[in-house]
Amino acid sequence: MKHFHLKPLRHQTDEQLMALAAAKCSPSPTGEGRGEAYTAFEELYRRYARRLKGFFFMQLGGDEELAADATHDVFLRAYEARSRYREGSNVSTWLFTIAYNICKNHYRSNAYEAELLASLDAEPVSDQQIEVELDAAQLDEALERVLSELPPPLHQIFSLHYQEELTVPQVAEIVGIPEGTVKSRLHKTMNIIRKKLKQYENK
Repeated sequence: MKHFHLKPLRHQTDEQLMALAAAKCSPSPTGEGRGEAYTAFEELYRRYARRLKGFFFMQLGGDEELAADATHDVFLRAYEARSRYREGSNVSTWLFTIAYNICKNHYRSNAYEAELLASLDAEPVSDQQIEVELDAAQLDEALERVLSELPPPLHQIFSLHYQEELTVPQVAEIVGIPEGTVKSRLHKTMNIIRKKLKQYENK
C-alpha cells in the first residue's frame, strides 16, 4: 500500500503528485480523497502554469488572454483524464502533449501543414554552416520576428526543444513522430532561422 501523504506535496515529484491525483479518482462515498487530488493538482499547476502560458503566448500570436485560457484548458483536460495517467510516465511530456494538441486544433490547416512537413522531410539534411553576425539586442529582436513568421509546426517543435528544454525523445512522444524525424526537422528549422536572421545583419 502506498502512502503519498508522508512527504509534503511541494517536496514530491511531478510523477508522485499525478499518482496521488489518479489514485483519488474514485473517492469514498463520503468524498474522502477528492481534496487530496485537487491539492496535488494545485501543486502541479503552480509548477507548470507559467511555462505553459509562455508556450501558448508564443504559439498563439502573442494573445495573453488566449494563452491564459489555453493554459487552464490543459489542466482541466489533465484533471479529467487523470485516471488514464500511466504511473511513472513523465508528467511534463504528458502536459505538453495536451498543449501541443490544443495548438494543433487551433491552427487546423492540416492540409497545408502536411504538405509543408512532407516537403521539409524530403529535403536532404545540409551541413552548411550559416554564420550570423548580430549583437545581443539585435539578435533578440530579430529572433522574435523570425520565430513569429515560422509555420506553426516548425515553431512548435523549436519551442518544445530549445525554449521549453524538452529532450528529443520527449518531443518525439509529444508530436508523435520518430526521434530521427525530430532531429532532422530541428536541424532544418535552425537553418531556416539562420537564413532569415542573415537578412537582418545590414538593417
